[in-house]
Amino acid sequence: MVGRLVLVLGDQLSEGLSALRAADPDRDTVVMAEVLEETHYVPHHPKKIALVLSAMRHFAAELRAAGWDVAYTRLDDPDSTRSIVGELMRRGQARGTSVVIATRPGEWRLVEALENAPLTVRLHPDDRFLCDLDTFESWAAGRKELRMEYFYREMRRNTGLLMEGDGPAGGKWNYDHDNREPPPRGADHSAPMHFTPDAVTEEVLELVDARFGENFGRLRPFRFAVTRAQALRALDHFARHLLPNFGTYQDAMLSDDRFLYHSLLSPYLNLGLLGPMEICTRVEAEWRAGNAPLNAAEGYIRQIIGWREFMRGIYFREGPEYTARNALGHARDLPWLYWGGQTAMNCLSHAVAQTGEEAYAHHIQRLMVTGNFALLAGVDPHQVHEWYLSVYADAYEWVEAPNVIGMSQFADGGIVATKPYVSSGNYIAKMSDYCAGCAYSVKQKTGAGACPFNLLYWDFMHRHRARFARNPRMAQMYATWDRMTPERRAAVLEGAAAFLARLDAGEPV
Repeated sequence: MVGRLVLVLGDQLSEGLSALRAADPDRDTVVMAEVLEETHYVPHHPKKIALVLSAMRHFAAELRAAGWDVAYTRLDDPDSTRSIVGELMRRGQARGTSVVIATRPGEWRLVEALENAPLTVRLHPDDRFLCDLDTFESWAAGRKELRMEYFYREMRRNTGLLMEGDGPAGGKWNYDHDNREPPPRGADHSAPMHFTPDAVTEEVLELVDARFGENFGRLRPFRFAVTRAQALRALDHFARHLLPNFGTYQDAMLSDDRFLYHSLLSPYLNLGLLGPMEICTRVEAEWRAGNAPLNAAEGYIRQIIGWREFMRGIYFREGPEYTARNALGHARDLPWLYWGGQTAMNCLSHAVAQTGEEAYAHHIQRLMVTGNFALLAGVDPHQVHEWYLSVYADAYEWVEAPNVIGMSQFADGGIVATKPYVSSGNYIAKMSDYCAGCAYSVKQKTGAGACPFNLLYWDFMHRHRARFARNPRMAQMYATWDRMTPERRAAVLEGAAAFLARLDAGEPV
């Protein structure tokens, strides 16, 4: 009997993958492929490319050791067709089959590529997630607004995580109010676990350096986990050493401490090396054992079973055109400073430099520094989306696009967020030490030395008044704007216009 092909993509590195469960290792062939199409559709950070390729090679070796026949295409294979569908066709011709078993990909472009392939492709649901797409659709259908908080409560009930009988542990669903402390001074803590590259990873690093050395981002030092065993060690390290303070300081930012109490587990979770329930049950166990406070456990679990699952549901519910949404009509090109260009804005300089060196920045750096600035400056949201997809090791379109198009840039018109996530410089000053070393003054509201966030915030509010003036969550800010003297409002708008003119001219800002 002729076997079938079993496609395993680079972010599907899970032993329990639905496609593998549906296959027969005695007759079917696993197809894995490093292809230019996947490395080039956006200019990925070299660390991200290396992470995916090394993890793929290690996973393929584990499959072979478990008895699978694995047809593996390396990026430098001269016979490669350079695309996923092309490799399936090539391997099918060699084995006399056109039947492919696959787990549904996490990006629309790959779903459509497989559905349009001249092959018999049987797509299985990606049940590594806790809420399948049909269940999410049933939850969302008929609702006037889709709010993550209500979805999250359903997920808590469904999973039983942090529940006491029929109610939430501690009597509250959400402890976000306790998780907004400014950065600690002189904090003594462990860093997330780092790993030394083995021979397989070193070979990948040489390949990536040769092929993608000109991409934005530093390849070395490379310290990511590339196997499930390593990822489990990283989870254990986070749970024991970092989780207790994660909640309180999860929004804080420090110039000389890039990780604080963050886990850096998202790249491994999104690759498939870790599963959402095993992370959440470990976090819950630390709380139940008295090793971590409830606000830390709840805050972390909410990110996984709340935001992560909610974002995936939104992405597939809204369809392939979601990334083209531009509800605010923003059209400014992404400034060169996002690719490492010079800027006197200390917060942006630190966030971009860290992104370039680590392929990582935590959620507040992404949302309230780089995302906030892009939104206030009126940058084309599709360009912002492609930047985030390019530069972060954990970025895959199903999770990145709703976070950027919806939450960060409000380009979906309010499907994800009830109001734009915008702020003046005061928020950054409160939650970081960035402002102390900045060429601009966060306390200055107008004039040449005023913090650009102060100018652009009110300029944004003024530009979009017709849309947001009746938003109850923004009414107070418009009342504040209206109480300003005409002279001050004029000075703010003139200062913002001058700043944006310099930005458009390519001058360092």
